[in-house]
Amino acid sequence: MRLFEDRLFQQFADRALMTMTGGGAEYGECALTASRITGRDADGWHREWTATADMVAEWGARSDDKGHAVSAAEAYHRASTYYRVANFPLFGSPVDPRLAETFRKEFDAFGRSAELRRLRPMEVPYEDVELRGYLCLAAKDETRPTVVAVNGYDSNLHEMYWSHAIPALKRGYHCLLMDGPGQGRNLIEYGLHIRHDWEHVLGPILKRLLTYGEVDPDRLVVMGWSFGGYLASRGVAGDPRVKALVVDPGQWDQIDLLREEAPFPDEIKNALPDVDPADLAPYLEPFLEDRVHRWQLVQRGQWIHGVDSPAEYILDLARYNISEVVEEITCPTFVGATEADLLSARAGTFYARLPGPKTFRAFTRAEGAAGHCELWNRSRFTQQAFDWLSETLRWPVSRPLF
Repeated sequence: MRLFEDRLFQQFADRALMTMTGGGAEYGECALTASRITGRDADGWHREWTATADMVAEWGARSDDKGHAVSAAEAYHRASTYYRVANFPLFGSPVDPRLAETFRKEFDAFGRSAELRRLRPMEVPYEDVELRGYLCLAAKDETRPTVVAVNGYDSNLHEMYWSHAIPALKRGYHCLLMDGPGQGRNLIEYGLHIRHDWEHVLGPILKRLLTYGEVDPDRLVVMGWSFGGYLASRGVAGDPRVKALVVDPGQWDQIDLLREEAPFPDEIKNALPDVDPADLAPYLEPFLEDRVHRWQLVQRGQWIHGVDSPAEYILDLARYNISEVVEEITCPTFVGATEADLLSARAGTFYARLPGPKTFRAFTRAEGAAGHCELWNRSRFTQQAFDWLSETLRWPVSRPLF
């Protein structure tokens, strides 16, 4: 399903295409949009994906006006995907006004879809703001196991509806979707940057969640994907309220990954993080000539971490570690890892150091599930993770719920 020759644009397009399995996109709409974009035109990218999103949102509004709730919710969901994908080339600080406007359209489109699907809005006090999300209920007024979805770097809770909520709801689990600092609305509108000590984010979320009668306190699950594998692991350490952890992929100290993969001489790698940012800059410049790397480090990384240079981003990332808390992760843990995925490189180390009950699952090319977060066979991960989860929590759902 290759739509672009350019590697960066194809990666962006994949973020829409992968959601087709959960109704987040249609191939025809994506291909039509791609046909209108030439070369590496970031402005054209944003314009054309926004145009498609506007069109599909209008379809949703027509059905909505006539009371066709299912059709409207489906269209609004797809529109929210296209608005989100439109914004990827505009990442960076200060926030581009076009990104802010398109995000508000995404927020509104998903919000209306959520309202039609009866997702329950939820707010959590955090510092000087309120984190906002949705509690997705598999059954109204029934106490059930609940999955807390933890997001990654450049996604948001709207995408997690596809990746986490739909699989959970099908199996009779409730699911909470909520962005933390550095994610979604909290980054774009509130200017909250990501933090390494995610226990200070997850703690208030769980406290609020457990005030809902539908949430079974003895079957509370935290599930992190992409960089959320780090955030979730860090967040659950030492928290007895969490009864199971699922990470995809398992993560370890980011400094180990930097020492292996960063384009620095050994003397600098060994000295990390105690180096001057100016000493890193000359080695990063050639690396940043690749536009994928530039987007990852400059547009995305600097913005999310709230720093002013790629070197400062590298040094801030070095603070993100699991080793100092891993002995406190005692709940049953499912650790995923995939072939051809850099972030999976230390999943085995994380797994080996876990002190409690644990399961390791490698996803491979042979099953069509290689690549970051099993991009083109997410169903295989879902099958393995939720089967393990249901056995671990003794949650016997014997029939499909929808």
